[in-house]
Amino acid sequence: MIVIFNADIDPNGEEVRSLISYIQRYYPNIRTQVHFVEGALRRLTEVYLIGPTEKVSHEGLEQQPGVERVVRVSEKYRIIARHKGQLDPHGFTYNGLTFDQESLHVFPGLCAVDTRENVEKVLCKLHELGVCTARMGAYKPRTSPYDFQGHGRDCLAYVFELAGKYGIRVVAMEVLHENHIQEIRDALELAGRPTGVMLQIGTRNAQNFELLKSVGQQKEFPVLFKRGMGITLEESLNACEYIATEGNRNIIFCLRGVKTHLSEPHRNLVDFGHVPVIKRLTRLPVCIDPSHSVGRREYSSDGIQDIYHVTAQGIIAGANMVLTDFHPNPSKALCDGPQALLLEEMQAYLQDIKIVRDAYLKRRELLGSLDKYLKVSY
Repeated sequence: MIVIFNADIDPNGEEVRSLISYIQRYYPNIRTQVHFVEGALRRLTEVYLIGPTEKVSHEGLEQQPGVERVVRVSEKYRIIARHKGQLDPHGFTYNGLTFDQESLHVFPGLCAVDTRENVEKVLCKLHELGVCTARMGAYKPRTSPYDFQGHGRDCLAYVFELAGKYGIRVVAMEVLHENHIQEIRDALELAGRPTGVMLQIGTRNAQNFELLKSVGQQKEFPVLFKRGMGITLEESLNACEYIATEGNRNIIFCLRGVKTHLSEPHRNLVDFGHVPVIKRLTRLPVCIDPSHSVGRREYSSDGIQDIYHVTAQGIIAGANMVLTDFHPNPSKALCDGPQALLLEEMQAYLQDIKIVRDAYLKRRELLGSLDKYLKVSY
């Protein structure tokens, strides 16, 4: 069960202490966890009741001081779930940007940082086009031990310096080990914190539970969690729950395609039809990664690349973030060059995203009002 207090109730206040005392007195077998949710629109305190809650009085809880409502848990992932629509989505604000189920941010950039020159070219182009978010891979897990593993902390200083120079407010960056979090923190501090960082959990680490706990225990950086390439959706959502239970609820769920023999000729089977599913089941914003889903620059008969098409599929379904690979010279990229778009394509790519986003908003206005009518009429 989840007990939700009225907005702005102090998690250390008298109302919360009174509820916990009530639980301890009448239901000694129930454990309590207090969670403070600082969303984009309001601040909420939620208390989770863990244990045999079948006999806990719903009405008794609702009558406690400051309680707004009580929700019966319907999924294994307690914190991130909507529980059949009984809980509102909660976004978060980081470095002046709001991430929630209503927003849309595009993170173009290098899958793997190779040279300072290429970082500057990409960030300069983003600044020119008015984009203030980027992806920059410093630590790269690779299938072969002989492939480029990323420059790691050696590139952090100039990535953050250049991000500040070109007005980039958030850089999405994968971490492979808890030590990388401290390396990023130290490099940001030395650079004077010119930008913000979103820690990315890659698909290979989707069930690295110790790493998930580590990114959850720190609340400084939000987390972009990529769905595991070969695990179920529920397993991936429970992995996000690991992060949330450690205290960090600023999580974005990323769909990046799943590995299957049915994916050819794409790198992975595109799973962007799950965008509305994630938004229905959870309170998390949803990201799509068309680059790693498609994995190659191929044109359809209509003259449009597959990466553009699947990007549109995710956005028309309501995606809140797009993670896309760009490179000044993909043929010389040290990682995933075949899927990287050219800098010269970036403006058209962003314009196409705007067209599709506008269409999504019009669809929602049309079909959302129709749905309300049908519910009333039938």
